[in-house]
Amino acid sequence: MGMEACVIEGKMERKLLTLVVPSYNEEEAIPLFYEETLKVEKELENIDIEYLFIDDGSVDDTMKVIKELNARDPRVHYVSFSRNFGKESAIYAGLENAAGDYVAILDADLQDPPSLLPEMLEAVESGEYDCVGTRRVTRKGEPPIRSFFARCFYKLMGKISSSEVVDGARDFQLMNKKVVKAILSMGEYNRFSKGIFGWVGFKKKWLEYENVERAAGETKWSFWKLFVYALDGIVAFSTAPLVIASFLGILFCVIAFIAIIFIVIRTAVFGDPTSGWPSMVCIIMLVSGVQLLCIGILGQYTAKTYLETKRRPLYLVEESILDESKDK
Repeated sequence: MGMEACVIEGKMERKLLTLVVPSYNEEEAIPLFYEETLKVEKELENIDIEYLFIDDGSVDDTMKVIKELNARDPRVHYVSFSRNFGKESAIYAGLENAAGDYVAILDADLQDPPSLLPEMLEAVESGEYDCVGTRRVTRKGEPPIRSFFARCFYKLMGKISSSEVVDGARDFQLMNKKVVKAILSMGEYNRFSKGIFGWVGFKKKWLEYENVERAAGETKWSFWKLFVYALDGIVAFSTAPLVIASFLGILFCVIAFIAIIFIVIRTAVFGDPTSGWPSMVCIIMLVSGVQLLCIGILGQYTAKTYLETKRRPLYLVEESILDESKDK
């Protein structure tokens, strides 16, 4: 009886790890990702794995590849969006539909090495940590200018934001249900996951690794998209730009007041000599530029507030095998 009880207890102790994989036009990378993960799966003890692919409105054969995997392996699940809603929405959908005791978020292009999963899982299972994050310590293979601006962004966020945003941090995270629930409680429309992961807190461990180049396909992040994403992050987790705008307004008021006093005194003492128009044009353009900058900053916050008040859904589902399983 004692041995039987241990066996039963052993079965009950098996836990489920859900791998959330946001995918957009990843038909070439997904098979490679699946095969690589199968190798890692053998290293996980007392852990069952399920795959949850979130198709973010792909226009290639990504869904066809995922369905083929599902036909071979019933542990492969999917949710397909009605259009491209962006990676942030895909991450939220994955967390919302994940059934695992533990949830890991990783990209299909293998830039998030599945080989780190055993170490990440061990840290969370120990109870010492609630979440394990990953960060790249090198940016080999990236254009130098892109790496430069990325480092500048992380330094800026570290100074102006109360949320922990670590340099080189990836969306590659493994967390327990407590952390997942906390992240889902933040139902904001304008999402910046790196900031959200830091804002919710909890006991977190960081794993460092060298940059891994994409296994197949092309990157979906252009310089412009990354720039807009960085602005979203700044606006979402800091009010510092509003403070800067206010400071610039005060500064130029002080400068204007000093200039008025100077002009009055100079006119009273030396008369009113004719000033050159180039200097006047430069001053007007400078002040106008600062005004437009401040208006733009205010516009960003107003726009984000406007989008939040609409209460639109973060994503719309076109097809989901999870719904089919519920119907059965």
